[in-house]
Amino acid sequence: MQLTGAQIVLECLKEQGVDTVFGYPGGTILNVYDELYKQQDKIKHILTSHEQGASHAADGYARATGKVGVCLATSGPGSTNLVTGIATAYMDSVPMVAITCNVNLPLLGKDTFQEVDIAGITMPITKHGYIVKDVKKLAETIRKAFDIARSGRPGPVIVDITKDVTANKCDYKPQKPVHKEKPLKYTEDDIKTAVKMIEHAKKPFIYVGGGAVISGADKELLTLAERIQAPVCDTLMGKGAFSGHNSLYTGMIGMHGTKTSNFGVSECDLLITLGARFSDRVIGNAKTFAKKAKILQIDIDAAEINKNIRTDFSIVGDLKEVLRKINDKLTQQNHAEWISHIKEYEKQFPLRYDKKGLTCPYVIETIDKLTDGEAIVSTDVGQHQMWTAQFYKFKHPRTFLTSGGLGTMGYGLGAAIGAKVGMPDKTVVNIAGDGCFRMNMNELATASRYDIHVIEIVINNQVLGMVRQWQNLYYNQHYSNTVLTDKVDYCKVAEGLGCMAIRVKKKDEVEAALKKALAAKGPVLIDIAVDPDEKVFPMVSPGGSISEAFDEKDLEDKDRA
Repeated sequence: MQLTGAQIVLECLKEQGVDTVFGYPGGTILNVYDELYKQQDKIKHILTSHEQGASHAADGYARATGKVGVCLATSGPGSTNLVTGIATAYMDSVPMVAITCNVNLPLLGKDTFQEVDIAGITMPITKHGYIVKDVKKLAETIRKAFDIARSGRPGPVIVDITKDVTANKCDYKPQKPVHKEKPLKYTEDDIKTAVKMIEHAKKPFIYVGGGAVISGADKELLTLAERIQAPVCDTLMGKGAFSGHNSLYTGMIGMHGTKTSNFGVSECDLLITLGARFSDRVIGNAKTFAKKAKILQIDIDAAEINKNIRTDFSIVGDLKEVLRKINDKLTQQNHAEWISHIKEYEKQFPLRYDKKGLTCPYVIETIDKLTDGEAIVSTDVGQHQMWTAQFYKFKHPRTFLTSGGLGTMGYGLGAAIGAKVGMPDKTVVNIAGDGCFRMNMNELATASRYDIHVIEIVINNQVLGMVRQWQNLYYNQHYSNTVLTDKVDYCKVAEGLGCMAIRVKKKDEVEAALKKALAAKGPVLIDIAVDPDEKVFPMVSPGGSISEAFDEKDLEDKDRA
């Protein structure tokens, strides 16, 4: 069967089960878009307002569905506009295939119009990159790209195709995707060693990262926690792997984690690390992190073992599979005294916020109540992101979409659009700060074009809140370029882009506004005015020990002293 390269791209996408792609056309990718036009009944294309929006939408689609997200862009600025989204996906281990087209093969390397080496540019932020110069290698390359993106520790792969390859013809033979089982890197003795460490522990603590979400290990994690009677904390990326309503759950760990989690991990005698990488925002001062504990780490990526924290024992493998084997060998444990001690911390150090005024935590708690914790929630980056992690009680994996590793402002709206397209029956809410919303607010036009019912919450404090918090605490209140008071009216912007808009200035207006947004058919923006000096607590100072987490009361006591 003779097909053009563009036809082969579409056939390979269908082979991989792709039903939706996100992108923006241009000169070099026109052959692919012409084929998309002919096959629009088979693959839906979402035209975003900017290529960065396409990459974030593909990312959100992948996180919410567990499938590989796909984005398309033309050469030059089209492909470079994908870079931030690719880097975001890479840092958070999101399976994505970015397909770009470049200038004709004879013109490569000659500074041709809109020519750029996108495979070279993205080399440090992709699992793999391909430049396809021969149509006969195109199908094999796309199949490899999908396999690499989804296998092992997932991540983004770029496939850059010269324009002449999309026009040239060759024989094409359909293939079903083949998942090759890789040999295990651990033994039965490794499982026994892990079981022995767990059963000997008197004060175990479970620390859960994004790997638990990716591997689908939520049921195995629940079995482990209940069988060994250990408290459970999570990272930003691990949200939803363990229910926020479970009595063993202690909240997030790290810079803005709960005191219960930070103090508990500092006192435990065994830290069971599941699909987590000991990032700097979690561990604080590496020299003082969990110094009373033995460290057991289970991760699919061998490169994460002993990278930031030295382990006492580790297993490299798929978390779901490894936990199932460990659980099969574990006997029921009883750590009533340890659990009671942790519960005392919870009573002593609950998460607090000002209940009198209109605050972001109140908004998030109201969203949690009205959605019964069943929504898919995306965020941008900053104070609102931390408050969401603290106050929305995630019940399920793949329901919290946020840029954890790269910290990408402007991520959330595109991700929410991708998530809603992939999971149309779910309520999808993006919570953004006004500073972040400015970055990619043009994607409201995408949501309105397709009548995608996403709810955009703008926490409008007229400052770059998290940066201002640092300036307040560590830079003598020098608010250099973090004040956003200007003439922008986000409700008018939203209406101008075809969306419903609601303005909220009082606490008693929040619930009615959210109910109206939830009942709407298309995209809705809610602009919520809050105090610019509200801060996220608890907090660990940069480079400080997590055992020294402090809150506003601690600062007040310190000032009085």
